Amino acid sequence: MKLDAQIPAGDVAGAWARHKEHMRLVGPTNRHHYRVIVVGTGLAGASAASSMAAMGYKVDCFCFQDSPRRAHSIAAQGGINAAKNYRNDGDSVYRLFYDTQKGGDYRSREANVWRLAELSAGIIDQAVAQGVPFAREYGGMLANRSFGGVLVERTFYCRGETGQQLLLGANSALARQIHDGHVTMHTRCEMEDIVTVDGRTHGIVVRNLVTGEISSYAADAVVLATGGYGNVFNLSTNARGSNVSATWRAHKRGAGFANPSYVQIHPTCIPASGDHQSKLTLMSESLRNDGRIWVPKKAGDDRKPSDIPEEDRFYYLEDRYPRFGNLVPRDVASRNAKEVCDEGLGVGPGGRGVYLDLRDAIKEQGHDAIRDKYLNLFEMYERITGESPWEQPMRIYPAVHYAMGGLWVDYNLMTTKPGLFAIGESNFSDHGANRLGASSMMQCLADGYFVIPLTIGDYLSRHPYGDVTTDHPAFAEAEQEARDRIEGFFAIGGNTTALTIHRELGKIMWNHCGIARNEAGLKEGLKLIPELRDRFWSDLRLEGTSKGINQSLEHAGRLADFLELGELMCRDALERDESCGCHFREEHQTEDGEALRNDSEFAHVSVWEHMGKGNPEVMHKEALEFEALPLAQRNYKT
Repeated sequence: MKLDAQIPAGDVAGAWARHKEHMRLVGPTNRHHYRVIVVGTGLAGASAASSMAAMGYKVDCFCFQDSPRRAHSIAAQGGINAAKNYRNDGDSVYRLFYDTQKGGDYRSREANVWRLAELSAGIIDQAVAQGVPFAREYGGMLANRSFGGVLVERTFYCRGETGQQLLLGANSALARQIHDGHVTMHTRCEMEDIVTVDGRTHGIVVRNLVTGEISSYAADAVVLATGGYGNVFNLSTNARGSNVSATWRAHKRGAGFANPSYVQIHPTCIPASGDHQSKLTLMSESLRNDGRIWVPKKAGDDRKPSDIPEEDRFYYLEDRYPRFGNLVPRDVASRNAKEVCDEGLGVGPGGRGVYLDLRDAIKEQGHDAIRDKYLNLFEMYERITGESPWEQPMRIYPAVHYAMGGLWVDYNLMTTKPGLFAIGESNFSDHGANRLGASSMMQCLADGYFVIPLTIGDYLSRHPYGDVTTDHPAFAEAEQEARDRIEGFFAIGGNTTALTIHRELGKIMWNHCGIARNEAGLKEGLKLIPELRDRFWSDLRLEGTSKGINQSLEHAGRLADFLELGELMCRDALERDESCGCHFREEHQTEDGEALRNDSEFAHVSVWEHMGKGNPEVMHKEALEFEALPLAQRNYKT
C-alpha cells in the first residue's frame, strides 16, 4: 500500500492556494459528461452533492433514510467553529489551527488542519446566504460562544439545533439540484460494496431497503460521506442506524483504514438508564459555557443537590484546570468524570454521573437569557429524565460520540483506492487524537462545499468519462457476492439475535477500549471479540427473508462489520503504546495524570491494510511533520 499524502511543498499557510493554482481542472462544457456517486446526505454528503451538481457534474446521491434530510447530522447541537474574530478577542486562522492541533494532541496533518481553519470563515458566509438562522447579537451581528479547549469565542450557533439548521441549508441546495435534474436522489438504499475496474473505483452495489432488490450504479468517481462508527460500542450518541458498513466494505476492497482506535468520548451525555436502552442522548457541550460541573466532596453523600452547600461541593475541573475550567477539551473532561466516579463521588443510579449545574448562570444572567440560549436543550433533558434543569442540576456522564479514525485520505481527500474519496467523519479527518467541540460540522462543510468539488476535478480530468458501465462483469460479480453474503445470514439458523450480540460487543469495547485502556484489557478484548464473532456466525437467528423490508437483516449486516472493526480497534490501540488525546493508555501518564505521548515512536498515522479473509491486517505508517507548530506537551492547567 502506497501512502502519498500529496501535501503541497512549502509553508502550510499558503499550501491550499498553491495547490489550487496547480491542480488540473475540468472545463464547464465537459463537466456534464462526468458522473459522480455520493453516498450519504448529511452535512458532508449534501454539501458535496449539491456543490458538484451546481458546477455541472451529474450526481447520483444515495441514503438509507426515507429522506435526505433525516441524516444524522441533524442531531448536532452546539455550533460550528469559524475564525472570523467577531468578538475581537484575538482569534485568527492561526489560533484556530493551533487550538485544533493542540486539541488533537499533535496527531494531525498540519496542512489539512491549516486548510480547515482557513476555509472556516467561508462556511459561515455560505450558510448565512442559504438562510441558516444563526443566533445574533442585539445589533444584528452573528453571536458567538466558546467550546472546550479554547480561550476565544468562535462558535456560531442556532440555539441547540445548529446541525438541523445547517442540514436544512445544505439540503435546500441539494433539493434545488434534484429539481433541476443535476442530482438523481436514491433514498432507502444501503451501500453493500464498491466496484473496482482496472484498479479504479467505478461504482457501487446497493440494496433497496423496501424491496430487497440488489442493483449496481456506475460512475467515474465515488464519494463516501457516511459518517462515523461509534455504534461499534452499541450505546452511543449516534442514531441507531449509523454504521461503518460503507467504509468497512471499501476497506475490505483495499482502502486503508486509519487510526481506528481514535474514538471520542463526549463528557456531557445523559447517563444510561438500563441494559435495554437503544442509544444515549447528548447534551450539548455549549452548556459548559454557563454550567459548572461538580460532585459531592464526600463519597456516599446522597442529599439533594440543592441541599449540598458550596463548601461540600467539588468543582473538580475548575480546581484542576484553573485556566480553562469547565471548558477543557472533551477527552480531558471525560477522563476526569470517570475518575471522580471511580473514587465513589459519582451521583445518580450506580454512581455513574456528575452534576452539570446552571444555577449560578440563571441567577447572574436571568431566566430569560438562559432560556434564549438553551431552551430546547432544557426541554429535551426534562422529557427524557423527568427532571427540570431549572430546579436541579443535570446529571451527565461520558458516552461514545465521534470517530476521529476512518478511511485514510490524501490532501485531495482520495483514499488509497483511485477514484474513491471519503469526506466528513468517514475519513480519518483533520482532528488527530481528539476532536474539539463544534469542529465536526466545520470539517464536513469545508470538505463538501470547498475541497472535494475542486480536488475531484483534478482526478476526473486525468481519465476518460463513461468508459465503464454496469455491463462490465465486475458489477455482476459484486452483486452476486452481496446476495451470497445476505443469504449467508439466513443460512446460519441459530438462536441468538443480532441485538443480543451487539450488546455484548458494546460491553467488551467499552470495558476494554473505552475511556481508558491498558495492555491487559486490550489483549482480553482481542480474545473475546473473535469468540463473539464466531458465535455470531454459528448461532445468529434471523427471521424473515431478504425480500422486502427486514430491519433485523440490516442490523445483522452492520453488526458483522462492527465485529471485524472492533477487533482492529483493539489491535490499533494495543500497537499504539502511548497516550494521546482520547487514546489514554493507563501505563503512560504524566506525574499529574495527563496523557503522555511518545513522539519518537508514534508521531504517525496508523493505516491498516486488509489482507483477505483469515489473514491479519498489516499496518503502514504515514509520518507526521510539525513545522508551523512544534511538538509540545499538551497543558490546559496553566
